[in-house]
Amino acid sequence: MRKISISDLQSLIKKIDHKNNSIDKYFYKLTEEVGELAQSIRKDKRLQDSESIKGTVEEELYDVLYYVICLANMYDINLEECMFLKEKLNAEKYNRKSIFDSEDIK
Repeated sequence: MRKISISDLQSLIKKIDHKNNSIDKYFYKLTEEVGELAQSIRKDKRLQDSESIKGTVEEELYDVLYYVICLANMYDINLEECMFLKEKLNAEKYNRKSIFDSEDIK
């Protein structure tokens, strides 16, 4: 399976963003997708090897991620940069090491 960074995904989505949509439309789509994710989780509808992704937790998680990225693009926010800044705050708040201090991270 291909690996892709958050920044690369953000750039790819930016190329196909519907620039004529407003921020509130993207936010409404995000909340709609969160609702669909909740339904998939409640039904425990998971992707199986031989079935379609349609209606699964996996599909809805990606849809949520897609609209989060669209909103970040509209605000011109670099999500990878935010990820590190927010994790630093979380580590301080919960008095723990940052997850990015792990030796598993290269």
